[in-house]
Amino acid sequence: MSASVSVPRVGIWLIGARGSVATTVVAGCAALTAGLHPPTGLVTETPPFTDSGLPALPSLVFGGHDTVDCPLPKRAEALAAGGVLPHDLPTAVTAELAAAEREIRPGGPLPGDSRTEEDLITAFAADIQSFVRRRRLARAVVVNVASTEPAPAGDALPPSTLYAAAALRAGCPYVNFTPSTGLHHPALAGQAEAAGLPHAGRDGKTGQTLLRSVLGPMFTQRALTVRAWSGINLLGGGDGASLADPAAAAAKNAGKERVLADTLGRAPEGEVHIDDVPALGDWKTAWDHIAFDGFLGTRMILQTTWQGCDSSLAAPLVLDLARLVARAHERGLSGPLSELGFYFKDPVGEGPSSLGEQYAALVGFAQRLRGADAAGRSGEQR
Repeated sequence: MSASVSVPRVGIWLIGARGSVATTVVAGCAALTAGLHPPTGLVTETPPFTDSGLPALPSLVFGGHDTVDCPLPKRAEALAAGGVLPHDLPTAVTAELAAAEREIRPGGPLPGDSRTEEDLITAFAADIQSFVRRRRLARAVVVNVASTEPAPAGDALPPSTLYAAAALRAGCPYVNFTPSTGLHHPALAGQAEAAGLPHAGRDGKTGQTLLRSVLGPMFTQRALTVRAWSGINLLGGGDGASLADPAAAAAKNAGKERVLADTLGRAPEGEVHIDDVPALGDWKTAWDHIAFDGFLGTRMILQTTWQGCDSSLAAPLVLDLARLVARAHERGLSGPLSELGFYFKDPVGEGPSSLGEQYAALVGFAQRLRGADAAGRSGEQR
């Protein structure tokens, strides 16, 4: 009989840990681990990722920072009442939600906070390092799922960059799932390179832009000329409130527009308007109006409507990214992981823009992650 082997545990440290996306991540991982639901939407649970050495879902441990004080179990109940989570799920995974809640630390800067930027970075890094030590984790990945912040103005570092700096100081890989600045700030360029840590981002591609990254190449490949591409987003919840700020909305729309410019070879006329509709809660409607020319200049129109729940679309991607980046860290990879562009509107590094090509790069990355240990296991099975 072979001796039992302890499975290394991996931490996921969530920035915005009490938000809708983070709560759905924690509750969803617990539900999948318990076998209550299938892993729908989790790309890393599909055959191309078998034997890539990714951390198993039961091995994941959650913690994070947040500036709000609504406990995760209560947040999960609110999401279930809004139809985001199955109505009975918060009760079924109460213990897992409570365990994650105990690992959430105060974020910042808070109103009236007198701490300097260095004080905040030091405190945040200490929280992450304490999490890793106390929970005896092999490693932890820091993932930013907080609300979108405006583009930075002046010399002050935005909160997302303070958290990113803390991740580097704590020796943790970093994923920016938001359009916020994070590691993109010039002040961190040298630190990010010197840290030798893998990182990925930014701005998760969950709905409207996901569709654009499919349709844009279609028009190009069929030699159809796109004259204008306009869109409207109606959304509520925390995202709706934060994106009501024109500066935050501009940061969000930059990624949407970049996908079109990259896939079409130029930026067409039109823009995306974002409207905050609190009554929608965590649900959103995205509408696109595409004007294009066909053979002999025939003018035509394509309209698309995407209705969905951003938290449910984002949560499996966050789990995918945390697992992939954790494995990359284990394999000794460093720097921007351009192969993860499949997940982002504004990917780091150099890579394709169309979803099909991005998926091919992702599958190639999964093969790269297999490494010698997977090859050894395959040999033992022969």
